[in-house]
Amino acid sequence: MFKTERKYKCFVFGAMLALLSGVALSGTAWTAAQPDIPDRGVSRERPAAVQPDRTDRSVSRNRPSAAQPDYPDRRVFRDRPAGPQPAQRSVNRPFHDSRYRHNRDYPARGHVIRSLPRDHRVIIHGGSRYYFSGGAWYRPHGSLFTVVVPPIGLFVPFLPPFYSTIWVGGVPYYYANEIYYAHRGNGYVVVDPPKEEVSEAPPPSDQMFIYPRQGQSEQQQADDRYTCHRWAVEQTGFDPTQPYGSPESSRIEKRADYQRAMSACLDGRGYTVK
Repeated sequence: MFKTERKYKCFVFGAMLALLSGVALSGTAWTAAQPDIPDRGVSRERPAAVQPDRTDRSVSRNRPSAAQPDYPDRRVFRDRPAGPQPAQRSVNRPFHDSRYRHNRDYPARGHVIRSLPRDHRVIIHGGSRYYFSGGAWYRPHGSLFTVVVPPIGLFVPFLPPFYSTIWVGGVPYYYANEIYYAHRGNGYVVVDPPKEEVSEAPPPSDQMFIYPRQGQSEQQQADDRYTCHRWAVEQTGFDPTQPYGSPESSRIEKRADYQRAMSACLDGRGYTVK
């Protein structure tokens, strides 16, 4: 009886051991058959330094490296100018000339236009063509035209439609758009800005009173006065606008001769001189 019970226990123990071994083997086989998928929960627990950057890739591609300072997205600056460019802005805006109370607007230097104004005039100087209209000067720029400064010495048979008359040493100059013109022969020449003191009022004529009998314009009066001044200097050898080193008595005599020559010249051009 005792032996039978003992055999029974051994049988049960062996069956349980076999059963447990089968379960273990089946679990191992099932695990080997499954794909190696990492636990997603573990990836969420990884430190931030190991995780890839999940931010917007359009920004992360332009993000500087850790060794560089943290600048904003560089794409923002690609279409922006490097800085303020007042010269370009001034080219696109008219230039307001207020010197000598001129108070006129002109195209800015460097401004480019597709076609010339209809009333332009052509001046050839030094083998180059210059175009004039409304006080502004133009030069060809490929198929376009750009606003330029006329060269010193350029001769023109006319003055700008609007100008200011200034006086330098008793001689009239004509100013417009930062350009100075002086009477020369039967026209005018572009000259350097005067270095002497400039006056906007005509100089006194030593008690000479000049009246236009024929309604001459201000421009015509200035031109006639300059022409007669040059003629009187040539006839008498005396120029009241220049220093005179002779004695005072000789200076008075020469001045009288100069005034008589001026009077004769102006009278012949339709002026009354007293």
